[in-house]
Amino acid sequence: MRVKMENLTKQFGTLTAVDHFNVEMEDGELIALLGPSGCGKSTILNMLAGILPVTDGKIWFDRDDVTKMPPEERGIGLVFQNYALYPHMSVLNNICFPLEIQKVPKEERIRRAKEMAELVHVETMLDRKPRQLSGGQQQRVAIARALVKNPRLLLLDEPLSNLDARLRLEMREEIRRIQQKTHVTTIFVTHDQEEAMSISDHIVLMKAGVKQQYDVPQALYNEPANQFVADFLGNPPINNLPGTFKDGVFYGDGGAKPVSIPRFQKDGETRVHLAVRAESFSVEPQESAETLVCTVKSVYQMGKEEMAILTFGGTDFRAYIASDYGFKAGDTAYLGLKKRGVFLFDENTGVRY
Repeated sequence: MRVKMENLTKQFGTLTAVDHFNVEMEDGELIALLGPSGCGKSTILNMLAGILPVTDGKIWFDRDDVTKMPPEERGIGLVFQNYALYPHMSVLNNICFPLEIQKVPKEERIRRAKEMAELVHVETMLDRKPRQLSGGQQQRVAIARALVKNPRLLLLDEPLSNLDARLRLEMREEIRRIQQKTHVTTIFVTHDQEEAMSISDHIVLMKAGVKQQYDVPQALYNEPANQFVADFLGNPPINNLPGTFKDGVFYGDGGAKPVSIPRFQKDGETRVHLAVRAESFSVEPQESAETLVCTVKSVYQMGKEEMAILTFGGTDFRAYIASDYGFKAGDTAYLGLKKRGVFLFDENTGVRY
């Protein structure tokens, strides 16, 4: 099922939690709503589910306008952060419960519940109560319960946040496997960029209720729409070198040597951030018009590579450098800029040039 949100807006009094949000999601994809806490991700999910009324705008499920449709008529499955399993019911009865509400005959609902239990790998735990399950097992049961009624849309609200690091990794792979097997359009809310990047077909990155970029994961990393997108994605975070840009030359603050970057063209003199990912520097044998003349502050061994902390015009930054170069504190390094992972942003607006 395709999902379209058209100028979707949600206000709580004077606070605008979601502001004229426009996204069209394709059928059968897993889409991550990504962003910092308080950016409006869960608010959007709750409007899609019908739990929260819409202040303005439209929600379309295929050709159906569901903006004012009650939750029970939307055909959605919802998995909460805390799983919300019924503690007095067995795993089988928890999975069966949505079908019982729909008055599906007992034999049919047990058959479908067992199918879902096998899909999420809890078929050996059907007689257990939730308290007898691990966090990951409870999450699997919650997903099975959401899927058993054959929803048109599956909504997951930060479903992995209560799990430890190892279980998070295991369960996000399981969510991807289950989604690919069922082909249910799935929207996954998270603030964890690694989760979003690893399992999503597309990512919507949000800030303060506003969509910043909607694209495939690698495009957000390689072609960020603005400074916020570049800063949010990546570990270590992208380096931002402040300075002035004029006639294809970057003048770093603090008396740094000017650097010619002819690939960027901008009329007039502008305050900018030269944003460079740690892997996007190259070590050059000598100084040239297109190299950054830097001083090495410290070096950390990371296998075949080293993470160097350097300074350029008084601004510290990180760079991955092959250990063959043998840099140590106090050395001068001449760094070139690779084609990928280098951006120029307006210092005030964050607009990318």
